[in-house]
Amino acid sequence: MPKILLIEDDISFCKLLEKFLIKKAYDVSIAFSAAEARVAIQKESFDLILTDLRLPDSDGIKLMSEIKDSYPDIPIILMTGYSDVNTAVKAIKNGAADYISKPFNPDEVLLVITNALQSSETEVEIPVKEKKAKSKQAESENEFVKGISVASKKLSEHIQLVSPTDMSVLIIGESGTGKEIIAKSIHQQSNRKKNTFIAVDCGAIPKELAASEFFGHLKGSFTGAISDKIGYFEAANGGTLFLDEIGNLSYENQIQLLRALQERKIKPVGSNKEINVDIRIITATNEDLREAVKNGDFREDLYHRINEFSIQSPSLTDREEDLMIFADYFLEKANQQLNKEVIGFSPEVVALFQNYNWPGNLRELQNCVKRSTLLTRGNFIESDVLPAEFFQIQKQNVSGSFSLSDNEKEAIIHALSKTQNNKSEAAKLLKITRKTLYNKLKQYNID
Repeated sequence: MPKILLIEDDISFCKLLEKFLIKKAYDVSIAFSAAEARVAIQKESFDLILTDLRLPDSDGIKLMSEIKDSYPDIPIILMTGYSDVNTAVKAIKNGAADYISKPFNPDEVLLVITNALQSSETEVEIPVKEKKAKSKQAESENEFVKGISVASKKLSEHIQLVSPTDMSVLIIGESGTGKEIIAKSIHQQSNRKKNTFIAVDCGAIPKELAASEFFGHLKGSFTGAISDKIGYFEAANGGTLFLDEIGNLSYENQIQLLRALQERKIKPVGSNKEINVDIRIITATNEDLREAVKNGDFREDLYHRINEFSIQSPSLTDREEDLMIFADYFLEKANQQLNKEVIGFSPEVVALFQNYNWPGNLRELQNCVKRSTLLTRGNFIESDVLPAEFFQIQKQNVSGSFSLSDNEKEAIIHALSKTQNNKSEAAKLLKITRKTLYNKLKQYNID
């Protein structure tokens, strides 16, 4: 029989709840204050604690934190008559198993208690210090956020398939779509995960220094070489080398890279000695490398060498169902970095986010959320802290694209006709979400 400690200062309500729980086969002990609760916990062991948020000698959240420090495995459920979301979220962030508000629905109380007890039984016991260390490690490793959109599911599937192999992967996607995070995720799920992952921005390397950066150099091998230097290839030996924006490499640097990839050997600048390297190459580009090959700007043999498997990194407009999943993730991250406790986004901000084009993709979303978190004084991000671009009419100046302006109705009809009435494709052309398109169709009575 599960043992529950009920902490509640309203005596009549407390007795009522006690009777109800005893009827449902629970063993119940009562405490009318935080002081009584502390004594009860020292005397007996409990499977679950139900505590009121407002006690005569303490605050429920404060008491919960105190209990959690000594008894981290006991699930605690908070009860309150002040059912505002701020308290609920704060309580759960501080370790509450759940939260119920008065007046209670008896079925809800039983469901919450059952779920809390089941969760505590299935959780493997890990020492508290180890738990903290594991969560920090998981936090740093699991930067890859799994979405629920079709594009995100396809991306996760491809990562899962290619990670255990040693195939060279080319990640293709717009700027800001998280190509480096995809590359890290592949590395973390590969057989090389215990070895180094090195990311290199090819656009930031002057072509004269590329050989030295990639392969290293010996002291005195050229002006400015004041000491020996290990290059990226040698540093990543046994692990993964990620080359971002590979299309920016000069033709000469492409030849040097191809030779190193073919032979799996490198020669530092100024050295006659070859070094064997065992690395996996992952590359990324935001341009069409096939077009660059056609134009003679990118070597075809190198293109095939790096593109044993290609992965499309979807834009934010291609994964609109994931938008608020990412926004919540970035909010949590911003709260940690800025030492804030912002709970979420107001409905108005959610609507603005969903109707915005996000030309800078995930990077723009992350920057926007971080800036808004910094500026927010209350519990929710409101529209007054958003950048000005959210309140401007979204216009696209790309030739052949459509934009919503004063002639919205005509633009929508044109887009629908262009896409044979395919609403998803029409929404993409118009650079709006499907939801917004459906609202506009209703607004203008377009069938």
